[in-house]
Amino acid sequence: MRNRRAFLAAMTGVASLSLSLSACGETSSSGDKTKGGTIGIAMPTQASERWLTDGKSVVKDLKGYGYQTQLVYGQDNPKTQVSQIQALIKQGVDALIIAAIDNKSLNGVLEEAAAAKIPVISYDRLILGTANVDYYVSFDNEQVGRLQALYIIDKLGLEDGKGPFNIEIFAGSPDDNNTQYFFEGAMHLLQPYLDNKQLIVQSGQTALKDVTTLRWDGPTARKRMNEVLADSYGSKKVDAVLSPYDGISIGVLNALKADGYGSNSKPLPVITGQDAELASIKSIIAGEQSQTVYKDVRQLASAAADMANDILTGKTPKVNNRLGYKNGVKAVSAYLLQPTSVDKSNYNYVLVAGGYYTAAELK
Repeated sequence: MRNRRAFLAAMTGVASLSLSLSACGETSSSGDKTKGGTIGIAMPTQASERWLTDGKSVVKDLKGYGYQTQLVYGQDNPKTQVSQIQALIKQGVDALIIAAIDNKSLNGVLEEAAAAKIPVISYDRLILGTANVDYYVSFDNEQVGRLQALYIIDKLGLEDGKGPFNIEIFAGSPDDNNTQYFFEGAMHLLQPYLDNKQLIVQSGQTALKDVTTLRWDGPTARKRMNEVLADSYGSKKVDAVLSPYDGISIGVLNALKADGYGSNSKPLPVITGQDAELASIKSIIAGEQSQTVYKDVRQLASAAADMANDILTGKTPKVNNRLGYKNGVKAVSAYLLQPTSVDKSNYNYVLVAGGYYTAAELK
C-alpha cells in the first residue's frame, strides 16, 4: 500500500501537491524521498510554542524511521484543518497523525481517510464522534488536573485545615476533549474543600460550562479574570487560581497584576499551569506563576512515530489503555505518558538537566 501511494503521489507531481497544501495553511515537508512512505501531520496552531515543538519533534522522529512527512498547521481554524487533511488524503499519505482543533469537526474528512485505507492516530486530543480513529497517544490527562489540584492543596495547607481561601477556576477550550479530563481530575480533589468551605469561589463560577476558555486563549482568560475581579472581589483577595494551561495562566497573571497584585501588601495567588512553556517557566523563576505541569512532548512525538511505524510495518502498536478513552462511538486504544509537576524548586532538575531547556534560555 505504501509503495503504491508513493508511486501515485510522484505521478501526480510534487509541485501541484505543495501548492494544494499551501493554500490550506502552513506546510513543511521533510524526509529522504528514497525511503518509506509519507505521513501527514496536522497540528492545531503555530501561535503556541508547545505545538511548534510537537510538530518538529514528530517530523524528526518519523524521519529517523525513513519516512517523508507533510506537516501542516491549521492556525486554530477547524475549517482550515479539515481542508488540510483532505489535501493530505488526496496526496495519498500512508498515515495521518492529527491533533484536532475542534474534536467534533473531523467526522466527514475521516470517512474519506477510511475509504482510502489511511490509518489515523489521534495526537494528544481525542477525536470524537467517529469510528475512523485507530489509536490515541497522549498524556494521562486526569493526572494533569490532579497534579494542579494537589499543588493548590499543598501550598494553601488545606489538608492541615487551613482556610478559608478564595479560589477561581479556569478550564480549557470547550471543543477540546482534554478539557473535561483536566477539569475532572482537578475538581475531584478540590470538591471536598469547596464543600466544607475551606475553598470559596467568590464568582460562583464552578461548572465546566461557565469556566472554559475558547481556543485556550490567554487574552480571553485575561478578560474573564478582569470581569471576575471587578464583579466579585472588591476588598477581598484571590488566594489561588486553577489554570489548566500556561497561556491561560499568563493571561490571568496580567489581569491580577493590573489589579495591583504582586506587591507585599497584595501578593499574587497560587497559579497553576500546563505545558512548561518558556514564558511560564521564566515567570515561575521570577516568583509569579507558581507551577506548571510538564509534559515532555518529545516523548509524545516519539510514541506517535513509533505507533505510525508499527502500523505501517504490520506490527501491533503498544498501548496501555484500551477502554478508558471513549469518543462517543468506540473506545480508542491509547498509549498514555505520565506528566510531572514543576515549580521553582525543581525546574532546574526536570527541565534543564532533562535537556528540555538550556540554562541560557531561562535567563
